[in-house]
Amino acid sequence: MTDQTQTWPKIRNVGVDGMLVSFGDRLSEPANRAALAFLAEIESDAPDGIEEGSTSLVSTYLRFDPAHLDHASMREMLTERLGSRDWTEADLPEGRSLWRIPTVYGTELAPQLEEAAEAAGMSAEDAIRSISETQVRVQTIGFAPGQPYLGELPEAWDIPRQTKLTDKVPVGALVVAIRQLVLFSVTTPTGWRHIGQTKFRLFRPDSDTPFVLRPGDEVRFEPVSREAYEALPDDANGGATQEDLA
Repeated sequence: MTDQTQTWPKIRNVGVDGMLVSFGDRLSEPANRAALAFLAEIESDAPDGIEEGSTSLVSTYLRFDPAHLDHASMREMLTERLGSRDWTEADLPEGRSLWRIPTVYGTELAPQLEEAAEAAGMSAEDAIRSISETQVRVQTIGFAPGQPYLGELPEAWDIPRQTKLTDKVPVGALVVAIRQLVLFSVTTPTGWRHIGQTKFRLFRPDSDTPFVLRPGDEVRFEPVSREAYEALPDDANGGATQEDLA
């Protein structure tokens, strides 16, 4: 990542009613931490006129009402808040959860495990161990309703996307590329390699909380056998458990 002490964070205008605060030009744990913590800070003490906020992998987006705030006032407020601390070392927001999601790796349900493992320079068994023992953070939600990008994985998993799309992976598919995991909330084509399968349902439109995972939550994809996977309950959690993080 570029030297943050020299060039980051950066504030950019986004249209007539938005501003983007970026903490890096590529994904890193400190930049993602900063984006999450900075949004939590703004939401806890937002000036009148800020309408909503969200985070991406390394940025915080804020939308405001131009009738109450202009870009100059927003930039002044953001500059002051940014200068109050080193956001790359800030505590993550409160109210986060740890999810443990039963996952079957490989088999015909997730047929690209061995291909992904070979790209990472591992055996299939070592690949399962590496991924299942890494507690990953929900870095952002995107692409489909409630769908998380999770990471970072160890450096060996800095493997490229495929050059061709897989025609379709099912809901609950766990895929890997560029040191990240994605857990799919919909059936979709993908250029990422399908290495695991879960029964977890991320998008629950009839629920009071239709998006189950939130940025900052953490996840462990715990390995189960094919037989144990088939025996998991067919409810929305699919055998997953949730606990509060301190």
